[in-house]
Amino acid sequence: MPKLSHRSRAVAAVTAAVVLGAAGCDVLGGGGPGESDARERPKPSASPVPVWDSSPASLAAVGDSITRGFDACSVLSDCPEVSWATGDSGEVKSLAVRLLGAAKAATHSWNYAASGARMADLPAQMAQAAARKPALVTVMAGANDACRASAEAMTPVSDFRSEFEESLRTLRRTAPAAQVYVASVPNLKRLWSQGRTNVLGKQVWKLGICPSMLGDADALDAAANLRRETVQQRVEDYNTVLKEVCAKDPRCRFDGGAVYEFRFGTDQLSHWDWFHPSKDGQARLAEIAYREVTARRA
Repeated sequence: MPKLSHRSRAVAAVTAAVVLGAAGCDVLGGGGPGESDARERPKPSASPVPVWDSSPASLAAVGDSITRGFDACSVLSDCPEVSWATGDSGEVKSLAVRLLGAAKAATHSWNYAASGARMADLPAQMAQAAARKPALVTVMAGANDACRASAEAMTPVSDFRSEFEESLRTLRRTAPAAQVYVASVPNLKRLWSQGRTNVLGKQVWKLGICPSMLGDADALDAAANLRRETVQQRVEDYNTVLKEVCAKDPRCRFDGGAVYEFRFGTDQLSHWDWFHPSKDGQARLAEIAYREVTARRA
């Protein structure tokens, strides 16, 4: 073999270093162009479990007299069998019946609402509901916070917020996976405008039904109008609270104001007091709830 010159030996050494360097990268896993990118690219993950299940297996209800079916069947009495949330009446087809079927609804739905309840009563009701470990909890509360002896006696918005937040915390401590459907507070001013056309209804209102809104039903002076507008604004503020607090919980769904915006008429009002929902009104609430609970949302 001929003897290499000094220059040739230098070139050979450089060439060997490059070759060995390239080989070393392959050993360490370098590979060709694009291979590193492919290795660093994350693998497709399995489909995430949806946060909202539109077909829950059990249901608990909390709230006030509306959820108890008050005055829907007879005067001054609860009628939970026609409750929009958990009733078993074929006339209403409650949310529980629509979601679970009549047979399962009888054993897998519970009603902890109470007539006269305000938001301050909701944490205790939620504790009862949570003990059942329900898949879904329905909430309809707030009307009694606005329906006070006077507009000045209404629940402050800040208290309403803190009480609702405490209710959700109470639920989460025992039933962290439970879903929550929150119905908006009904439009009390529309209720006044509908019911005041009935002479009997106005007489019943004088017994003390929602005085802040329904008192002096025929009065249209500035003071009466201001009182009603104040109550109506408070209802809207309550609905804003329900929306905002619910939005912070990934397993909570607000109805978007569907109950508040529903244009109910006298057929949807109890003919005992022209304030609470009739059986037909309860059925409309059940329809709204079912639509909202089963809706596909991003």
